[in-house]
Amino acid sequence: MEFSNEIIDMIAKKIPGVPKQRKGSFHDTESLKHFKNKDIEHAFNILRQRFLNINEWQKYCSKNFSDFKLCDDSGKILERLPETGDYIRIDIPGLGGIEGDSYDWVQIVMLETAVSDMMMMQCKPCQKPFGSNGRVAHFYSKSGTSTFIISKGKNYLKAGIYGRNEKPNENGGFLDFIRNLLISIGGMLGFSKMQWKCLTYGWLDFE
Repeated sequence: MEFSNEIIDMIAKKIPGVPKQRKGSFHDTESLKHFKNKDIEHAFNILRQRFLNINEWQKYCSKNFSDFKLCDDSGKILERLPETGDYIRIDIPGLGGIEGDSYDWVQIVMLETAVSDMMMMQCKPCQKPFGSNGRVAHFYSKSGTSTFIISKGKNYLKAGIYGRNEKPNENGGFLDFIRNLLISIGGMLGFSKMQWKCLTYGWLDFE
């Protein structure tokens, strides 16, 4: 299995569809795998299925990786393909959630699946889809985005996750603020990038 070596960038990449980096932290997390031309179409079909099956993302990494569940506006887990406006419930092992809830939440604000050689999904921190007090239920503030992209080249597949404008969520109680700050600092130090790298690598692991 051939993967590219990752180069750590000090400046956020300019990628169509990914918001411009303006403030806070960022990351560009990518994995690349080369294929013989006869194998690439079959592999890309598998990658597309893995990308859209959000409820199974954890299995492509490890049990220590955050667990993701696609949900509707009542918080009910959905067993279907994602759509713009859906929510994703995030369970971070050992850290709990915001204001007594067990989870962090993001909403899918953009989903592009019509292009034959690329898929893109963008998520933003949001309030809980039910019983909300209007506060963002995520360790990052609402300015942050995570953009997930898979693409097919002539002889390679690429999976990327791009975080932009990531700042700690300062709204909430004191304990929530400390939690959010610690997670954000971890992200700045590269710990969240390691988690995302595990996912992009796992998406492309077909052995």
